[in-house]
Amino acid sequence: MIVERLVVGALQTNCYVVGDEATRKGIVIDPGGDGDLILRTVQRLKLDIQLVVNTHGHFDHIMANKEVMEATGAALAIHPDDAGMLTNPLRSFAFFIGKLHPSPPATVLLKEGSTVEFGSVKLQVLHTPGHSAGSVSLWCSEEKVVFSGDALFNLGIGRTDFPGLSMRVLVQSIRDRLLTLPDETAVYPGHGPDTTIGFERLQNPFLT
Repeated sequence: MIVERLVVGALQTNCYVVGDEATRKGIVIDPGGDGDLILRTVQRLKLDIQLVVNTHGHFDHIMANKEVMEATGAALAIHPDDAGMLTNPLRSFAFFIGKLHPSPPATVLLKEGSTVEFGSVKLQVLHTPGHSAGSVSLWCSEEKVVFSGDALFNLGIGRTDFPGLSMRVLVQSIRDRLLTLPDETAVYPGHGPDTTIGFERLQNPFLT
């Protein structure tokens, strides 16, 4: 599996360009800005992008959705609980940075237990709410990799100080959905450096 991380947008969001080495089919996870950089990377890797996946609907993870979709013909996927954020700049907080139309609507709705497939790669959708109602993580059992969005960070967790969010729900999501994964699982978060499930289980101050 090809995984290339790009740090994009004003809030330094981790965008992941992920592909199947054999078929060159791929997806883009959380294109939060800098669409030109994302598309150059896709071209360099010679990937056919099938899907744009938003781990949640906050503006810093969706700002380049339209640009990537229009250039690649990809569909757009998000959990139904966050789908309304894509076209509502108040709910995505895009309004506060002066962006009124941050994203097209979703064409694919992700739910707990569904899969994202491209080529031979399969990512299982884990619903990990708390940072937003529809936050998801994407788990590849074969590669032992999870894309955790803004649920779990290196020595941290996602913010829960916005209206309607909950630290209790987020911590429970992490315990139920992420800490049950093997310790050696690589965690690719929405911001900051990579980590592993085993390290976070032992060292993350929000979870110990």
